[in-house]
Amino acid sequence: MEMPAGLTQSAFSDLIGCRLQRLEEGVAEVALTLEPHLRNRAGKLHGGAIFSLVDITMGLACSSSHGFDQQSATIECKINYIRAVEDGDVLCTSRVIHAGRRTLVVEADVHQGDRLVAKAQGTFAVL
Repeated sequence: MEMPAGLTQSAFSDLIGCRLQRLEEGVAEVALTLEPHLRNRAGKLHGGAIFSLVDITMGLACSSSHGFDQQSATIECKINYIRAVEDGDVLCTSRVIHAGRRTLVVEADVHQGDRLVAKAQGTFAVL
């Protein structure tokens, strides 16, 4: 899929360091490197940073499904944190599992290498 200039990044995704890796119809992959400003008090990757990565990646999967000429917004999202990340990169892969006229259901997995870090599912409204 051709990546639309200026429509795959936001000020917030740039701020936390998200890097788009792949974009296909209904699928998005975004990487994030653990930088000092993303650490929690225990020195691990903050759960909020992981959640933001998931939400950004899910949003891109939705846009690639319904088209970048439409917008969508998160209605709800549930995440399970499986293991802590101490350093390095994580990769979030999101897939639209249901694309309706008014809502989309999306799932996401966050991996560090072959290890599952978090799993999430969300619902997005088509605006």
